[in-house]
Amino acid sequence: MFSEKKTKMAANPNTQQNTIAKGTQITGDIISEGDFRIEGSVEGNIKTPGKVVIGKTGSIKGTLKAENADVEGIFSGKLLLSDTLTLRATAHVDGEAEVGKLAVEPGANFNATCQMKGAVKELDKPSNNNQQVKNKPQEQGQSA
Repeated sequence: MFSEKKTKMAANPNTQQNTIAKGTQITGDIISEGDFRIEGSVEGNIKTPGKVVIGKTGSIKGTLKAENADVEGIFSGKLLLSDTLTLRATAHVDGEAEVGKLAVEPGANFNATCQMKGAVKELDKPSNNNQQVKNKPQEQGQSA
């Protein structure tokens, strides 16, 4: 019984973390089902449904599409995150960011255009209060 559970956990790719070690340079696109920790250098696009951590010695130049990202190193390009971007004090980010949430530690460099996906949807919703205000002046004008 216990061995079946262990097998299922080991077979789940989301529990495994891919690591690009310090000193490793990769040029090209990476697509994976697992999380990433990058201490080396990547020039290209990374796509994963999980989390990407860019360590202090890590750098990415390209597009990163993931659920979450935690940046301690250097990122240059386009960030497309469905949830949270966390910038540590040692982070240097240049480019564009489309995120659900943003957390920035003091000292981080964030030179990017940023779009918060969650807030935009809430602002576009029509409210009943606006419709009532528009109707009131018309009612007053008709009775005079």
